[in-house]
Amino acid sequence: MLTKQQHIDYWLHSAEEDWLTVEAMFSAKRYLHGLFWAHLMLEKLTKANWVKNHTENIPPKTHNIVWLMEESGVDLGEETTAFLIEFNRFQLSSRYPDYIGKINKICTETFATKTLDRIKETKQCLLKMAL
Repeated sequence: MLTKQQHIDYWLHSAEEDWLTVEAMFSAKRYLHGLFWAHLMLEKLTKANWVKNHTENIPPKTHNIVWLMEESGVDLGEETTAFLIEFNRFQLSSRYPDYIGKINKICTETFATKTLDRIKETKQCLLKMAL
């Protein structure tokens, strides 16, 4: 049976693996895919915080970062929360054909790079809280 710390470490390690994919996708100019993986990375960091702040070691099976933050007692402020509400669209909605065309149009290099800067800030905050 894994300890609480081993569960947290699992989520942190998995998030770091996803971050490598984000970097690879951005290097290949595959911005939508990079933002999808960035969402997974933030989700996993949030799940590490969820485990840290709960007696249970298995976080809820959801992709909603904002909901997970609320359930974890994580407060990154109104501005970051508003950003993450918008950013949630890169998880599930980006998988469906009717939405991919719409989201690809806004996912320019400028948009993606600016979004990635916000993701990096959020990543550091969530990582610090999880440790």
